[in-house]
Amino acid sequence: MDEYCKRFKISKEMVYAKIKAKKLDYIIEDSQTFIIVTNIKEDKNENTQLQNAPLIRPKTTVATVLALFQKENNYLKSRIAQLESKIDKLIDDKEQMLRDERDKIEQIYSSKDEQLKNILTLVNKKMHFDREKNILHETQNIENLEHFGEAEVVHTATFVELKEYLRSLNIKSFQRKIIKKRFLDAYDNDVRVIHKDGKLYLDLSKYDYSDLLAL
Repeated sequence: MDEYCKRFKISKEMVYAKIKAKKLDYIIEDSQTFIIVTNIKEDKNENTQLQNAPLIRPKTTVATVLALFQKENNYLKSRIAQLESKIDKLIDDKEQMLRDERDKIEQIYSSKDEQLKNILTLVNKKMHFDREKNILHETQNIENLEHFGEAEVVHTATFVELKEYLRSLNIKSFQRKIIKKRFLDAYDNDVRVIHKDGKLYLDLSKYDYSDLLAL
């Protein structure tokens, strides 16, 4: 077959087509196909002579036809296997790409969760610190008040209750409310404002309250 294709410069597909069309005679020996041509000398007109030479047409047997079909069947099976292999590879590549994309998304969300945890941790620390600060503030105020009796606090000139002190200033009621609100707003962050038993006190001997008492 190969020698025939090379000599006459045609493809194997063309040879098989001619065999099917019964334009070429052939035999099969040891699973190899041989094209039957006349034994002629090679010269410049070899191709023409071979084409015009009489052909011996052996009888086509069922085994010969089956062998051809078997060969074509094997070829088709090989092509199908190659195509299936390519399809499997494409599917694997697609699945791998989806897995990579999923891992990337999970990594992004994990990073965001870690950032959120850090922020919540900082907020909790800040709240805990402020709470301890307020407790310390109130403890110090109570300790300061323990050195004075409640009656003495009210009447002592340098350590007085805010309500009594505002009454002594002879100012209008709405002005007292403004000043009292100012003290309440400053209580959490201002150590000058002393709180005990729901009342606010001023230590006039130690602190200057002119900014909170300003009208």
